Amino acid sequence: MNEAPTIDIFKRILGEQNVATEYNQTKFYRKGWRSGEGDALAILFPQTLIQYWEVLKICVAKRYIIIMQAANTGLTEGSTPSGNDYDRPVIVINTLAMNDLILINEGKQVISFPGATIHQLEQLLKPHNRSPHSVIGSSCLGASIVGGVANNSGGALVKRGPAYTELSVFAQVDSLGNLHLVNHLGVYLGDSPEEILANLSSGNFPDTLATTDKKASATDYETLLRDIHADSPSRYNADPSRLYEASGCAGKIAVFAVRLDTFSIPAQEQTYYIGTNDPSVLTDIRRRILTEFTHLPEVGEYLHRDVFDIADKYGKDTILSIRHLGTKALPKLFAMKSRIDARLKSIPFIPPFVSDKLMQWGSGLFPDQIPPRLRQCRDKYEHHLILKMSDEGIMEANTLLSQLFEAEKKAGEFITCNADETERAFLLRFAAAGAAMRFKTMHDNKLGDILALDIALKRNEQKWVESLPEYISKDIEKSLYYGHFFCHVFHQDYILKKGSNAKKVKQAMLALLDERGAKYPAEHNVGHLYEAEDTLVSFYHELDPTNTFNPGIGGTSKHSRNCACC
Repeated sequence: MNEAPTIDIFKRILGEQNVATEYNQTKFYRKGWRSGEGDALAILFPQTLIQYWEVLKICVAKRYIIIMQAANTGLTEGSTPSGNDYDRPVIVINTLAMNDLILINEGKQVISFPGATIHQLEQLLKPHNRSPHSVIGSSCLGASIVGGVANNSGGALVKRGPAYTELSVFAQVDSLGNLHLVNHLGVYLGDSPEEILANLSSGNFPDTLATTDKKASATDYETLLRDIHADSPSRYNADPSRLYEASGCAGKIAVFAVRLDTFSIPAQEQTYYIGTNDPSVLTDIRRRILTEFTHLPEVGEYLHRDVFDIADKYGKDTILSIRHLGTKALPKLFAMKSRIDARLKSIPFIPPFVSDKLMQWGSGLFPDQIPPRLRQCRDKYEHHLILKMSDEGIMEANTLLSQLFEAEKKAGEFITCNADETERAFLLRFAAAGAAMRFKTMHDNKLGDILALDIALKRNEQKWVESLPEYISKDIEKSLYYGHFFCHVFHQDYILKKGSNAKKVKQAMLALLDERGAKYPAEHNVGHLYEAEDTLVSFYHELDPTNTFNPGIGGTSKHSRNCACC
């Protein structure tokens, strides 16, 4: 089919510079951060909400597949095409240019457009002494706020739970194939789509909005988390209580804006670095804090020693980049690296992974980035916990840790971190995910695939350290464990041996997790790496009856359905 006339229409609406069709232009937007790739007819970059609406109308009229994308930092292939077995042309709409943020209700809430990032909001809220839902990891990568809501992102902050709201503006295709704009933002903006979007874009509404019975954050999460006897996880992707319109939509609707709560910044914070060779010590800390403390931690991140080592060596350039260039520069560096890699790949005599190898070599020229006390803790202990407390919770933590390690003589020790140790401990934790990829890249000729899982264990699970049976472990070169300890959400990266069947290993691994009552994925879109549970499939069908948006995620069909022409 000749799609050139439609491409010309897109160019008239957006401007020629905001429509990409050439292979090298589009590769960065068609390839997932870790894995996944497919063809697309075009990548569109609307600059305004009105342009966004106009190109959506064209795509729906032409019965194109629409894949929504912001920063493309997802880990499960949920914001790029996956393969080339779709039954219709694919259009990727990148929303990053539409990045307005509007503070309302004295900064206690924010209205975010689809391209605004967590890092932007973090900076905007500082003068108000408030912070966004997530401030570690994703903020450094440049992940979008709407992407976090759409993908059930959990974040590392213990008390805040998954990103969630019931207040949004979104476009949806009904069962007859008609596109509608829905305003559930909790403020009247007009009647027609054009009027609603014009008023939203210009901020033509009061900066103090009436309270509503609709939630703008997971306000019940702390209560759920404290129930350590519950035989179910605290949060996971398919949790029916967290699926509501934009929340958990995984790109099955086109989100124009979300309304979210913001959070007050503590007056004082203190980080502790805890090491032990007995995982039951960390179990005891988790259960006592969740049941006995008046004030829950801000952060509680677990690292196995193997992850410490991988992040130390293969994430060193990431640590250096953030320390010396800041978080704001990191998304641009990632994009630049991807474009360079795409160009180098087209040159026959250039070996693969040149940029990674150069960065890895260059990082080795810099001095050790790990403070001595943390290095000593690594040498002595297998299991590590980074615990950050705030305000009155600091005294509670001082009392408990002193009781455990000094009075009760529990196996292990804790470090009360200074500012430098705190910064570097969290940078080490942040570098872990990318470091696993770098390790695999540097030893690609000797290693198989990476199997990356994020799982939620039951809240009453006490044997959280995994012991793999031989029929699985025989295919694994290295197992890497890290995660959000108090939420019992773990990232488990398995680097397979050369020649191992990744699909078979994954099936065996997931069966084992099913036996343990775990849920997966825990805090990411199912993307094209996980099978969606029945509740999630039903939610997707309800949002997108014609399968126009992001078809195929969760192992569902990539083909159109319920279309009026059939």
